Amino acid sequence: MRILLIEDEREIAEFIMHGLRAERFAVDWTNTGEEGLGWAKVNEYDIGVFDVRLPGMSGVDVCRSLRERKKNFPIIMLSVMNDAVTKIEALNAGADDYLVKPFFMAELLARMRALLRREPRTINPILRIADLVLDAAAHTVQRGKRNIRLNRKEFSLLEYMMRHPGVTLTRGMILEHVWDMNADPFTNTVDVHIRFLRQKIDEGHGKKLIKTVHGYGYKIEER
Repeated sequence: MRILLIEDEREIAEFIMHGLRAERFAVDWTNTGEEGLGWAKVNEYDIGVFDVRLPGMSGVDVCRSLRERKKNFPIIMLSVMNDAVTKIEALNAGADDYLVKPFFMAELLARMRALLRREPRTINPILRIADLVLDAAAHTVQRGKRNIRLNRKEFSLLEYMMRHPGVTLTRGMILEHVWDMNADPFTNTVDVHIRFLRQKIDEGHGKKLIKTVHGYGYKIEER
């Protein structure tokens, strides 16, 4: 999952990023609303976490602009203000939730997961392709009766592919959703991680699930 974080207080931003990355989220962080809006116009995000009050363009203004542009990914607003007027303003601008600072990281994660469950592609934590089963909630993977141990990035890559079965995913698409915008598009990191996944998922099995689409990218499918 790829998150857009707009927060002008570095200490809070680092606290949030640490918690999100520990849960295998890729995070793009900026401290200005203008830059965040620019990123959201050209990148695909699964969820946004915006501070209400920012220097220059506010988080509420960013949210409103995105909704006007039909960008419908869930957005959580963060604020030190707990008054009804500010909450109503944020929700009327198109925010899906509102969280008052200070907060526990566990609460932010719980609210994010609740919003993500509304999305059709993330509603089911159990993903199956042939005899391969991924449990996104328990962070487990099995092929047949064998448990497979994956590191965080391998797990995120496999989950992304399994949520798009039969779809050819380009290297750019994979980098955008599994890594963050700091990933170098000219490296072979995607190919390396695909190779590791194949060794763990397909090695020793007659039916190979991870396929190379030459000239385009990769996909996972049963046939």
